[in-house]
Amino acid sequence: QGQLVESGGGLVQPGGSLRLSCAASGFTLDYYAIGWFRQAPGKEREGVSCISSSDGSTYYADSVKGRFTISRDNAKNTVYLQMNSLKPEDTAVYYCAAASVGCYSNYEKYDYWGQGTQVTVSS
Repeated sequence: QGQLVESGGGLVQPGGSLRLSCAASGFTLDYYAIGWFRQAPGKEREGVSCISSSDGSTYYADSVKGRFTISRDNAKNTVYLQMNSLKPEDTAVYYCAAASVGCYSNYEKYDYWGQGTQVTVSS
């Protein structure tokens, strides 16, 4: 059924930028809120950002606000996370997820998950 695939991760230097993509198949993203989460080794999964399906409202964790930007292109059935001014503490596996009920920081509210893409910020 519904699947999400992340791409765009990699190794970048501190202060650099990456753009992550989340492509959906088997369902239409128009009707889902899409969240980005990340998990570093030994730490809990944390919410990074989310974009709603209704009015396009966006949400950001305090740790990334002002540096990351989430957007969606419904025609391409894809959501993006533009990450600028990256810091070593941004290093993690990044996941996108879809929720029919809206944006939540609680990852248990999300219905579909991608496999994750590794982001490493190091000099």
